[in-house]
Amino acid sequence: MTHLAFDGGQSAIRLRVLPTRVTAEGPGHTHGANSLQATLDAIRFAADKAGLGERPSSIEIVALGLTGFPQDPGMARKLAGGIAGLLQAGEVRLTQDMVTAHAGALPDGYGVVVAAGTGLVCLGVDRDGSWHKVDGHGYLFGDAGSAFAIGRAGLVAVQRARDGRGPATTLTETELDPVTLYSSPTIVDDVARFAPAVLRRAAEGDLVAQGIVLKAAADIAETIGAAVGQLAGDEPVPVACVGGLFAGAGEQLTGLLQAALPPRAHLVKAAGNSLDGAERLAIEPPGPYADLLVIHRSR
Repeated sequence: MTHLAFDGGQSAIRLRVLPTRVTAEGPGHTHGANSLQATLDAIRFAADKAGLGERPSSIEIVALGLTGFPQDPGMARKLAGGIAGLLQAGEVRLTQDMVTAHAGALPDGYGVVVAAGTGLVCLGVDRDGSWHKVDGHGYLFGDAGSAFAIGRAGLVAVQRARDGRGPATTLTETELDPVTLYSSPTIVDDVARFAPAVLRRAAEGDLVAQGIVLKAAADIAETIGAAVGQLAGDEPVPVACVGGLFAGAGEQLTGLLQAALPPRAHLVKAAGNSLDGAERLAIEPPGPYADLLVIHRSR
């Protein structure tokens, strides 16, 4: 029998077929087009690329962690049912991408995981299975320290410097006119893609870029601290940092982050990524994540 694991972010949705481990990608979650059909279309696209169109009836369990997970419980159940019908799957386990990030990073299920890519969300899971989400409120009202936040701050600095309202910065050497992004249907992803330029200029010594990266590290540390503070006891708490932002920034960001963390928080290397977490949820019992899943059974 075949199991499927999906990791759906803002830039792409990734699929891993088990046990063959064939992988494929589809379109990511787009703000402003947050419909069930758009999500189903992306899943179908990835499944077709993986060659599943000819034998969908052999799929036993599908586990998905999605950035575009519907906040309304009824819509989440409807989406899970739609996925089951689309893939002719016996069971669908649907959750937010923060859950698959946690499941992939901390195999024993205890501790805090902060997932930072285009957006940012933090999840703490206690030893009794209780969980606490921090941030993940989206680009308008949260995602502090995310690639979007860094990219936006960098582009604001560009405009301020070009206007003469802010300090000079090498960030202005970009050919990008930030104003042109207003009409882009993928503006959130577009803005986040400027984050690597900010990180690069910071590493080269640009003071404006360094200030942006320092602020991002402080914001992430604050988020982690809030999650750690929700966990019972006073024992050390493992904290794993996952996602494209940390993968790209490396020690440049985690070094600043380490210095700003509360005493109980201990950075550890993530055991795996969000797609690994989705795989875990597809082939193992839900365990500590049971209350965080929407499960649809067709047979």
